[in-house]
Amino acid sequence: MTLIKSISGIRGTIGGHAGEGLNPLDIVKFTSAYATLIRKTTKVTTNKIVVGRDARISGEMVKNVVCGTLMGMGFDVVNIGLATTPTTELAVTMEKACGGIILTASHNPRQWNALKLLNEKGEFLNKEEGNEVLRIAEAEAFEFADVDHMGHYREDYSYDQKHIDAVLNLKLVDAEAVRKAGFKVALDTVNSVGGIILPKLLKQLGVEQVTTLYGEPTGDFQHNPEPLEKNLGDIMQLMAKGGHDVAFVVDPDVDRLAIICEDGKMYGEEYTLVTVADYILQHTPGNTVSNLSSTRALRDVTRKYGCEYAAAAVGEVNVVTKMKEVHAVIGGEGNGGVIYPECHYGRDALVGIALFLTYLAKKQMKVSELRATYPPYFIAKNRIDMTPETDVDAILAKVKEIYKDEEINDIDGVKIDFPDKWVHLRKSNTEPIIRVYSEAATMDAANEIGQKIMDVVYSLTK
Repeated sequence: MTLIKSISGIRGTIGGHAGEGLNPLDIVKFTSAYATLIRKTTKVTTNKIVVGRDARISGEMVKNVVCGTLMGMGFDVVNIGLATTPTTELAVTMEKACGGIILTASHNPRQWNALKLLNEKGEFLNKEEGNEVLRIAEAEAFEFADVDHMGHYREDYSYDQKHIDAVLNLKLVDAEAVRKAGFKVALDTVNSVGGIILPKLLKQLGVEQVTTLYGEPTGDFQHNPEPLEKNLGDIMQLMAKGGHDVAFVVDPDVDRLAIICEDGKMYGEEYTLVTVADYILQHTPGNTVSNLSSTRALRDVTRKYGCEYAAAAVGEVNVVTKMKEVHAVIGGEGNGGVIYPECHYGRDALVGIALFLTYLAKKQMKVSELRATYPPYFIAKNRIDMTPETDVDAILAKVKEIYKDEEINDIDGVKIDFPDKWVHLRKSNTEPIIRVYSEAATMDAANEIGQKIMDVVYSLTK
C-alpha cells in the first residue's frame, strides 16, 4: 500500500492500515485539515466547498467520506458528481465557493485515488498552503462542528454544460468553422469522465461523426491511463485504418490532451500546447509560459510572433504563478496540459480540443501536415537511482559549476541550455532519484546528451 502526502494533496492506493494507503481514516484527516485551512484563509463568505470526482472504482466511497467530513467541519457541500478536473475548477468560481476538492489520481492506475485541493479561485493550493494542510493533518489540529452548525449537502449536475458553454463562448473558438469542416473524430476516454463530457462538447462544436473507445465511465481502465504512445495502441490502430481526421486522448480527469494524426501516428503530447499557442498568438500576441521540462518549440513559436517566453518550475501551480507574473496569454505543460486564462487558470482538455479543431478548420490541413509546420524536437526521459544517503543537492550544485559557461536555470533542479539542445536534472520529492530530461533535434541526439550528463553525475557519486 502507498500513501503520498504532498503540497498538492494526498494520493495513495486504496485500502490498507491507517497511514499506509488511502483509506477512510486518512481521508477524514486530510479533508478536515484542508477545511481548517480554508476556514482560516478564505475571503469568501458562502461557506460552500465544491466536490467533483472522476470515474474511479473507489470514487463513490471517497466522495461519501469527503462530503460527510466537510459537513462535519461545518461547510456546505456542493457535489457536482462525475466531473473533470477543469469542470470542478470552474464550478468553484461559478458557485463563489470557498474552495473545492477533486477526487482523482489523474493518470495513476485504477487502484489509486487522491484528493486534489483547490482555493477559492478554483486553483491548486500553493506550497505554503499545502504545507500547512500537512501540518494540521499531522497534528490533528482540527475541530468539528456541533449539531447546530453542521454543513448542508446538495447535488448539482449542471456543471458539464456550464463548462461546455464557457468553452464555446471563447472568442477564438469558432463552432461554425468546425461544423463546416465536417471532421470525423475519434476519442479514447479511458473509461472515465471524458466519456461523458467530450461527446457532448464535440456535438455542440458541430462534429457529427464521433467514434469513442473506452467511453463507458466504469473506472475499470482498459489500458494504462497515462496518455502516452506506449499505452495507446488501440486508438492508433483505429486511426491507421483511415476514416477519421483526428483522435483525441485524455487522462481520467481530462486535464491532459494527446492528439493522434489521421494516419495513426502520434502528434506528440508536447505539441498540443505548441499548436494551441500558435493559434492564440496569431490573434492575441503576448507572453507564453511552460515548465522547464517542456519542449523548446513553444519558445520558438512565441519568438516567431515577437513575443516573450518564460519557463516555470515543474507543477501546474508554478506554471500558473509564472503566467500571472508575466501576464501570459497562453501557457501550460508539455504533457498535453493547456492553460488558457481567457477561460480559467487550469489545464483543460476541452479548451485544447475546441481551439485545436478551430485552428485545424481554418488552416484546412491534415493533422499530420499541421504537425510538420513546427520545429522537430525529441525529448528523452531517463532517471538516475541514488541511495537515500546521497546528497542530491550537492551533486546538482557541482553539475551547475561544471556547466557554468552554458545558459543555466536553477529554479527547479538544474537545466542546462545548449545552443541546439538542453538537459534538465530534477530530484524527486518522494524517492532518491534524479529525473533526467533531454531534448534535441533527433531522439539519438537527445539520448546522447542526456547520457553524457548522466555520466557526469555518476562520476560525481564515486
